[in-house]
Amino acid sequence: MLAGLSDDDPAGITTYSILGAKYGYRLLWVLALSTAALIVFHELGARMGMVTGKGLARLVRERYGSRATGVALSALLVANLGTTCAEFAGIAAGVDLLTGLSRYVSVPVAAVAISVLVVRGSFRRVEHVLLALSAVFVAYFAAGFLARPDWGATARGLFVPTTPLTRDAALVAVATLGTTLAPWGLAFIQSYTADKRLPIEDLRYERVDVILGAVMTGIIGLFIVIACAATLHVGGIEINDARDAAEALRPLAGSATTQLFGVGFVGAAILAAAVVPLSTAYSTAEAFERRADLDDSLREAPFFYSAYGLVMVCAVAIVLIPGAPLVPILFLSQALNAVLLLLVLPFLRALGRDPEVMGEQRLSGLGSWLTGAVLALVAVSVAGLAVLTVL
Repeated sequence: MLAGLSDDDPAGITTYSILGAKYGYRLLWVLALSTAALIVFHELGARMGMVTGKGLARLVRERYGSRATGVALSALLVANLGTTCAEFAGIAAGVDLLTGLSRYVSVPVAAVAISVLVVRGSFRRVEHVLLALSAVFVAYFAAGFLARPDWGATARGLFVPTTPLTRDAALVAVATLGTTLAPWGLAFIQSYTADKRLPIEDLRYERVDVILGAVMTGIIGLFIVIACAATLHVGGIEINDARDAAEALRPLAGSATTQLFGVGFVGAAILAAAVVPLSTAYSTAEAFERRADLDDSLREAPFFYSAYGLVMVCAVAIVLIPGAPLVPILFLSQALNAVLLLLVLPFLRALGRDPEVMGEQRLSGLGSWLTGAVLALVAVSVAGLAVLTVL
Protein backbone atom coordinates (compact mmCIF):
# COMPACT_ATOMS: atom_id res chain seq x y z
CA MET A 1 0.00 0.00 0.00
CA LEU A 2 2.92 2.33 0.71
CA ALA A 3 4.34 1.87 -2.79
CA GLY A 4 0.91 2.06 -4.44
CA LEU A 5 -0.48 5.11 -2.64
CA SER A 6 2.82 6.94 -3.07
CA ASP A 7 1.87 6.98 -6.76
CA ASP A 8 -0.87 9.45 -5.81
CA ASP A 9 1.87 12.00 -5.28
CA PRO A 10 1.84 15.59 -6.62
CA ALA A 11 3.08 14.35 -10.00
CA GLY A 12 0.27 11.79 -10.19
CA ILE A 13 -2.35 14.24 -8.94
CA THR A 14 -1.21 16.83 -11.50
CA THR A 15 -1.23 14.27 -14.32
CA TYR A 16 -4.71 12.97 -13.44
CA SER A 17 -5.96 16.54 -13.07
CA ILE A 18 -4.64 17.50 -16.51
CA LEU A 19 -6.25 14.36 -17.99
CA GLY A 20 -9.66 15.27 -16.53
CA ALA A 21 -9.43 19.01 -17.19
CA LYS A 22 -8.33 18.64 -20.81
CA TYR A 23 -10.15 15.51 -21.98
CA GLY A 24 -12.99 15.06 -19.52
CA TYR A 25 -13.98 11.41 -19.08
CA ARG A 26 -12.69 10.28 -22.46
CA LEU A 27 -9.31 8.85 -21.39
CA LEU A 28 -10.38 7.09 -18.20
CA TRP A 29 -9.67 3.74 -19.87
CA VAL A 30 -5.97 4.66 -19.86
CA LEU A 31 -6.08 4.96 -16.07
CA ALA A 32 -7.93 1.63 -15.79
CA LEU A 33 -5.30 -0.17 -17.88
CA SER A 34 -2.49 1.53 -15.95
CA THR A 35 -3.96 0.35 -12.65
CA ALA A 36 -4.20 -3.23 -13.94
CA ALA A 37 -0.56 -3.00 -15.05
CA LEU A 38 0.38 -1.72 -11.60
CA ILE A 39 -1.17 -4.79 -9.96
CA VAL A 40 0.64 -7.16 -12.34
CA PHE A 41 4.14 -5.75 -11.86
CA HIS A 42 3.92 -4.76 -8.18
CA GLU A 43 2.81 -8.30 -7.37
CA LEU A 44 5.77 -9.64 -9.35
CA GLY A 45 8.21 -7.26 -7.63
CA ALA A 46 6.94 -8.12 -4.15
CA ARG A 47 7.01 -11.84 -4.93
CA MET A 48 10.55 -11.62 -6.28
CA GLY A 49 11.70 -9.74 -3.17
CA MET A 50 10.18 -12.39 -0.91
CA VAL A 51 11.51 -15.37 -2.87
CA THR A 52 15.08 -14.11 -3.39
CA GLY A 53 15.55 -11.67 -0.52
CA LYS A 54 17.22 -9.36 -3.06
CA GLY A 55 16.36 -6.17 -4.89
CA LEU A 56 16.09 -5.71 -8.65
CA ALA A 57 19.55 -4.20 -9.24
CA ARG A 58 21.31 -6.96 -7.29
CA LEU A 59 19.50 -9.68 -9.25
CA VAL A 60 20.26 -8.03 -12.58
CA ARG A 61 23.94 -7.87 -11.65
CA GLU A 62 24.04 -11.52 -10.58
CA ARG A 63 22.20 -12.86 -13.64
CA TYR A 64 23.22 -10.54 -16.47
CA GLY A 65 26.47 -8.85 -15.44
CA SER A 66 27.71 -5.29 -14.95
CA ARG A 67 26.77 -3.93 -18.40
CA ALA A 68 23.10 -4.86 -18.04
CA THR A 69 23.18 -3.52 -14.49
CA GLY A 70 24.45 -0.22 -15.84
CA VAL A 71 21.53 0.00 -18.27
CA ALA A 72 18.91 -0.81 -15.64
CA LEU A 73 20.49 1.42 -12.99
CA SER A 74 20.84 4.37 -15.39
CA ALA A 75 17.15 4.13 -16.29
CA LEU A 76 16.15 3.97 -12.64
CA LEU A 77 18.42 6.87 -11.65
CA VAL A 78 17.09 9.17 -14.38
CA ALA A 79 13.47 8.24 -13.66
CA ASN A 80 13.90 8.58 -9.90
CA LEU A 81 15.67 11.93 -10.17
CA GLY A 82 12.87 13.26 -12.37
CA THR A 83 10.20 12.02 -9.96
CA THR A 84 12.07 13.36 -6.90
CA CYS A 85 12.21 16.74 -8.63
CA ALA A 86 8.46 16.45 -9.10
CA GLU A 87 7.95 15.75 -5.37
CA PHE A 88 9.87 18.87 -4.35
CA ALA A 89 8.04 20.87 -7.01
CA GLY A 90 4.87 19.62 -5.29
CA ILE A 91 6.13 20.75 -1.89
CA ALA A 92 6.97 24.17 -3.34
CA ALA A 93 3.56 24.51 -5.00
CA GLY A 94 1.62 23.27 -1.96
CA VAL A 95 3.42 25.46 0.57
CA ASP A 96 2.99 28.46 -1.73
CA LEU A 97 -0.75 27.79 -1.81
CA LEU A 98 -0.95 27.55 1.97
CA THR A 99 1.42 30.29 3.12
CA GLY A 100 2.89 32.09 0.12
CA LEU A 101 6.32 30.99 1.33
CA SER A 102 9.04 30.97 -1.32
CA ARG A 103 10.31 27.65 -2.69
CA TYR A 104 13.81 28.82 -1.67
CA VAL A 105 12.72 28.32 1.93
CA SER A 106 10.18 25.50 1.80
CA VAL A 107 12.13 23.07 -0.41
CA PRO A 108 15.48 23.09 1.51
CA VAL A 109 13.69 22.88 4.88
CA ALA A 110 11.58 19.94 3.69
CA ALA A 111 14.63 18.18 2.22
CA VAL A 112 16.58 18.45 5.48
CA ALA A 113 13.61 17.29 7.58
CA ILE A 114 12.92 14.28 5.34
CA SER A 115 16.60 13.31 5.22
CA VAL A 116 16.92 13.42 9.00
CA LEU A 117 13.78 11.32 9.31
CA VAL A 118 15.17 8.60 7.04
CA VAL A 119 18.81 8.66 8.17
CA ARG A 120 17.87 8.42 11.84
CA GLY A 121 15.94 5.25 11.08
CA SER A 122 12.52 6.51 12.15
CA PHE A 123 10.89 6.39 8.73
CA ARG A 124 9.01 3.15 9.33
CA ARG A 125 7.51 4.60 12.51
CA VAL A 126 5.97 7.56 10.72
CA GLU A 127 5.17 6.10 7.29
CA HIS A 128 1.58 5.48 8.33
CA VAL A 129 1.23 9.05 9.63
CA LEU A 130 2.40 10.34 6.25
CA LEU A 131 -0.04 8.02 4.48
CA ALA A 132 -2.86 9.37 6.66
CA LEU A 133 -1.88 12.95 5.82
CA SER A 134 -1.88 12.24 2.09
CA ALA A 135 -5.27 10.55 2.49
CA VAL A 136 -6.87 14.01 2.51
CA PHE A 137 -7.27 13.36 -1.22
CA VAL A 138 -10.14 11.09 -0.30
CA ALA A 139 -11.87 14.48 -0.50
CA TYR A 140 -11.90 13.94 -4.25
CA PHE A 141 -14.50 11.20 -3.71
CA ALA A 142 -16.90 13.69 -2.20
CA ALA A 143 -15.96 16.43 -4.67
CA GLY A 144 -16.59 14.06 -7.55
CA PHE A 145 -20.11 13.26 -6.36
CA LEU A 146 -20.98 16.86 -5.43
CA ALA A 147 -19.88 18.11 -8.86
CA ARG A 148 -22.70 15.99 -10.37
CA PRO A 149 -20.59 14.28 -13.03
CA ASP A 150 -21.97 12.49 -16.07
CA TRP A 151 -21.84 8.89 -14.83
CA GLY A 152 -22.79 7.55 -18.26
CA ALA A 153 -19.78 9.33 -19.77
CA THR A 154 -17.67 8.01 -16.90
CA ALA A 155 -18.64 4.42 -17.72
CA ARG A 156 -18.00 4.95 -21.42
CA GLY A 157 -14.64 6.51 -20.66
CA LEU A 158 -13.65 3.51 -18.54
CA PHE A 159 -14.77 0.72 -20.85
CA VAL A 160 -14.85 2.15 -24.40
CA PRO A 161 -11.32 3.11 -25.52
CA THR A 162 -11.29 6.26 -27.64
CA THR A 163 -8.67 8.96 -28.00
CA PRO A 164 -7.98 12.00 -30.16
CA LEU A 165 -5.08 11.21 -32.50
CA THR A 166 -3.04 14.19 -31.35
CA ARG A 167 0.35 14.61 -29.75
CA ASP A 168 -1.16 16.24 -26.64
CA ALA A 169 -3.60 13.35 -26.05
CA ALA A 170 -0.81 10.81 -26.54
CA LEU A 171 1.41 12.73 -24.12
CA VAL A 172 -1.30 12.73 -21.44
CA ALA A 173 -1.90 8.99 -21.96
CA VAL A 174 1.82 8.19 -21.76
CA ALA A 175 2.25 10.38 -18.66
CA THR A 176 -0.72 8.61 -16.99
CA LEU A 177 0.91 5.26 -17.66
CA GLY A 178 4.27 6.54 -16.42
CA THR A 179 2.94 8.07 -13.21
CA THR A 180 0.88 4.99 -12.29
CA LEU A 181 3.41 2.28 -13.20
CA ALA A 182 6.43 4.32 -12.10
CA PRO A 183 9.95 2.80 -12.37
CA TRP A 184 10.82 3.89 -8.83
CA GLY A 185 7.84 1.93 -7.45
CA LEU A 186 8.91 -1.27 -9.20
CA ALA A 187 12.39 -1.12 -7.68
CA PHE A 188 11.15 0.09 -4.29
CA ILE A 189 8.51 -2.58 -3.67
CA GLN A 190 10.99 -5.38 -4.39
CA SER A 191 13.80 -3.93 -2.28
CA TYR A 192 11.52 -2.90 0.57
CA THR A 193 9.90 -6.34 0.69
CA ALA A 194 13.35 -7.95 0.74
CA ASP A 195 14.49 -5.48 3.42
CA LYS A 196 11.54 -6.49 5.62
CA ARG A 197 12.60 -10.15 5.24
CA LEU A 198 9.06 -11.38 4.73
CA PRO A 199 8.83 -15.19 4.48
CA ILE A 200 7.31 -16.79 1.39
CA GLU A 201 4.50 -18.10 3.60
CA ASP A 202 3.23 -14.51 3.77
CA LEU A 203 2.90 -14.24 -0.02
CA ARG A 204 -0.90 -14.46 -0.02
CA TYR A 205 -1.10 -11.58 2.47
CA GLU A 206 1.40 -9.58 0.41
CA ARG A 207 -0.77 -10.11 -2.66
CA VAL A 208 -3.76 -8.69 -0.78
CA ASP A 209 -1.58 -5.74 0.25
CA VAL A 210 -0.45 -5.14 -3.34
CA ILE A 211 -3.94 -5.39 -4.84
CA LEU A 212 -5.49 -3.12 -2.19
CA GLY A 213 -2.76 -0.52 -2.65
CA ALA A 214 -3.03 -0.55 -6.44
CA VAL A 215 -6.84 -0.49 -6.48
CA MET A 216 -6.94 2.38 -3.98
CA THR A 217 -4.40 4.24 -6.13
CA GLY A 218 -6.59 3.74 -9.19
CA ILE A 219 -9.81 4.73 -7.42
CA ILE A 220 -8.28 7.94 -6.05
CA GLY A 221 -6.95 8.70 -9.53
CA LEU A 222 -10.39 7.96 -11.00
CA PHE A 223 -12.11 10.46 -8.74
CA ILE A 224 -9.45 13.10 -9.34
CA VAL A 225 -10.20 12.77 -13.08
CA ILE A 226 -13.98 12.78 -12.49
CA ALA A 227 -13.82 15.85 -10.23
CA CYS A 228 -11.68 17.74 -12.76
CA ALA A 229 -13.84 16.62 -15.69
CA ALA A 230 -17.03 17.81 -13.98
CA THR A 231 -15.60 21.17 -12.94
CA LEU A 232 -12.51 22.30 -14.84
CA HIS A 233 -13.28 20.61 -18.18
CA VAL A 234 -16.87 21.87 -18.20
CA GLY A 235 -15.61 25.38 -17.41
CA GLY A 236 -12.85 25.26 -20.02
CA ILE A 237 -10.17 25.76 -17.34
CA GLU A 238 -6.65 24.54 -18.11
CA ILE A 239 -4.17 23.70 -15.37
CA ASN A 240 -1.23 26.08 -15.34
CA ASP A 241 -0.47 25.97 -11.61
CA ALA A 242 -1.54 24.24 -8.39
CA ARG A 243 -4.24 26.84 -7.75
CA ASP A 244 -6.00 25.79 -10.96
CA ALA A 245 -5.91 22.13 -9.95
CA ALA A 246 -7.31 22.99 -6.51
CA GLU A 247 -10.50 24.35 -8.10
CA ALA A 248 -11.72 20.79 -8.65
CA LEU A 249 -12.32 20.57 -4.88
CA ARG A 250 -14.52 23.68 -4.75
CA PRO A 251 -17.85 21.74 -4.82
CA LEU A 252 -16.77 20.13 -1.55
CA ALA A 253 -14.57 22.66 0.22
CA GLY A 254 -15.91 26.03 -0.95
CA SER A 255 -13.75 28.83 0.41
CA ALA A 256 -11.43 26.27 2.06
CA THR A 257 -10.55 24.71 -1.32
CA THR A 258 -7.02 26.11 -1.48
CA GLN A 259 -6.19 25.09 2.09
CA LEU A 260 -7.53 21.54 1.70
CA PHE A 261 -5.70 21.00 -1.58
CA GLY A 262 -2.50 22.54 -0.22
CA VAL A 263 -2.41 20.32 2.87
CA GLY A 264 -3.02 17.19 0.83
CA PHE A 265 -0.53 18.19 -1.84
CA VAL A 266 2.22 18.81 0.72
CA GLY A 267 1.38 15.62 2.65
CA ALA A 268 1.52 13.49 -0.49
CA ALA A 269 4.73 15.23 -1.59
CA ILE A 270 6.51 14.64 1.72
CA LEU A 271 5.56 10.97 1.69
CA ALA A 272 6.80 10.46 -1.87
CA ALA A 273 9.90 12.62 -1.38
CA ALA A 274 10.93 10.21 1.37
CA VAL A 275 10.10 7.03 -0.55
CA VAL A 276 11.36 7.76 -4.09
CA PRO A 277 14.99 8.52 -3.07
CA LEU A 278 14.90 5.33 -1.00
CA SER A 279 14.27 3.45 -4.23
CA THR A 280 17.35 5.14 -5.69
CA ALA A 281 19.47 4.30 -2.64
CA TYR A 282 18.39 0.66 -2.66
CA SER A 283 19.11 0.23 -6.38
CA THR A 284 22.48 2.00 -6.29
CA ALA A 285 23.74 0.11 -3.24
CA GLU A 286 22.55 -3.21 -4.65
CA ALA A 287 24.22 -2.55 -8.02
CA PHE A 288 27.55 -1.93 -6.29
CA GLU A 289 27.01 -4.80 -3.83
CA ARG A 290 26.91 -2.58 -0.77
CA ARG A 291 24.74 -2.78 2.32
CA ALA A 292 21.18 -1.58 1.74
CA ASP A 293 19.13 -1.81 4.91
CA LEU A 294 17.01 0.84 6.62
CA ASP A 295 17.83 -0.75 9.97
CA ASP A 296 21.52 0.12 9.45
CA SER A 297 22.95 3.36 10.77
CA LEU A 298 24.75 5.92 8.61
CA ARG A 299 28.06 4.48 9.80
CA GLU A 300 27.05 0.92 8.90
CA ALA A 301 25.70 1.75 5.41
CA PRO A 302 27.42 4.96 4.24
CA PHE A 303 27.03 4.17 0.52
CA PHE A 304 23.29 3.56 0.87
CA TYR A 305 22.65 6.83 2.69
CA SER A 306 25.07 8.79 0.49
CA ALA A 307 23.10 7.72 -2.59
CA TYR A 308 19.93 8.83 -0.83
CA GLY A 309 21.42 12.21 0.01
CA LEU A 310 22.86 12.77 -3.47
CA VAL A 311 19.55 12.36 -5.27
CA MET A 312 17.90 14.68 -2.73
CA VAL A 313 20.54 17.38 -3.27
CA CYS A 314 20.33 17.11 -7.08
CA ALA A 315 16.53 17.27 -7.07
CA VAL A 316 16.46 20.28 -4.74
CA ALA A 317 19.06 22.09 -6.87
CA ILE A 318 16.99 21.57 -10.04
CA VAL A 319 13.73 22.75 -8.46
CA LEU A 320 15.47 25.85 -7.08
CA ILE A 321 16.72 26.95 -10.51
CA PRO A 322 15.20 30.44 -10.96
CA GLY A 323 12.09 30.28 -13.10
CA ALA A 324 11.91 26.47 -13.09
CA PRO A 325 8.27 25.71 -14.12
CA LEU A 326 6.63 23.58 -11.44
CA VAL A 327 3.66 22.11 -13.36
CA PRO A 328 5.75 21.03 -16.40
CA ILE A 329 8.24 19.40 -14.01
CA LEU A 330 5.38 17.56 -12.31
CA PHE A 331 3.81 16.43 -15.60
CA LEU A 332 6.63 15.84 -18.08
CA SER A 333 8.71 13.83 -15.61
CA GLN A 334 5.92 11.24 -15.68
CA ALA A 335 6.01 10.94 -19.47
CA LEU A 336 9.76 10.33 -19.14
CA ASN A 337 8.94 7.55 -16.66
CA ALA A 338 6.95 5.69 -19.32
CA VAL A 339 9.86 5.85 -21.78
CA LEU A 340 12.27 4.52 -19.16
CA LEU A 341 9.91 1.66 -18.30
CA LEU A 342 11.02 0.11 -21.59
CA LEU A 343 14.47 -0.38 -20.04
CA VAL A 344 13.22 -1.70 -16.68
CA LEU A 345 10.22 -3.95 -17.40
CA PRO A 346 12.11 -6.45 -19.61
CA PHE A 347 14.54 -7.19 -16.76
CA LEU A 348 11.69 -7.71 -14.30
CA ARG A 349 9.84 -10.01 -16.66
CA ALA A 350 12.93 -12.03 -17.59
CA LEU A 351 13.92 -12.50 -13.94
CA GLY A 352 10.36 -13.42 -13.04
CA ARG A 353 10.34 -16.17 -15.69
CA ASP A 354 13.76 -17.54 -14.68
CA PRO A 355 13.32 -20.83 -12.74
CA GLU A 356 16.83 -20.52 -11.27
CA VAL A 357 15.82 -17.20 -9.69
CA MET A 358 12.18 -17.83 -8.78
CA GLY A 359 11.92 -21.61 -8.48
CA GLU A 360 8.31 -22.70 -8.13
CA GLN A 361 7.19 -19.06 -7.93
CA ARG A 362 8.35 -18.18 -11.45
CA LEU A 363 6.04 -16.57 -13.99
CA SER A 364 4.22 -18.99 -16.23
CA GLY A 365 1.00 -19.16 -18.15
CA LEU A 366 -1.27 -16.22 -17.32
CA GLY A 367 1.41 -14.29 -15.41
CA SER A 368 3.83 -14.48 -18.31
CA TRP A 369 1.14 -13.39 -20.75
CA LEU A 370 0.01 -10.45 -18.60
CA THR A 371 3.52 -9.07 -18.08
CA GLY A 372 4.14 -9.39 -21.81
CA ALA A 373 0.90 -7.54 -22.57
CA VAL A 374 1.87 -4.69 -20.21
CA LEU A 375 5.28 -4.40 -21.83
CA ALA A 376 3.63 -4.28 -25.28
CA LEU A 377 1.17 -1.61 -24.04
CA VAL A 378 4.01 0.62 -22.84
CA ALA A 379 5.96 0.13 -26.09
CA VAL A 380 2.95 0.93 -28.30
CA SER A 381 2.08 4.02 -26.22
CA VAL A 382 5.59 5.46 -26.38
CA ALA A 383 5.90 4.64 -30.09
CA GLY A 384 2.54 6.32 -30.77
CA LEU A 385 3.70 9.46 -28.96
CA ALA A 386 6.92 9.48 -30.98
CA VAL A 387 5.06 9.14 -34.29
CA LEU A 388 2.52 11.87 -33.46
CA THR A 389 5.31 14.16 -32.30
CA VAL A 390 7.17 13.77 -35.60
CA LEU A 391 4.01 14.22 -37.67
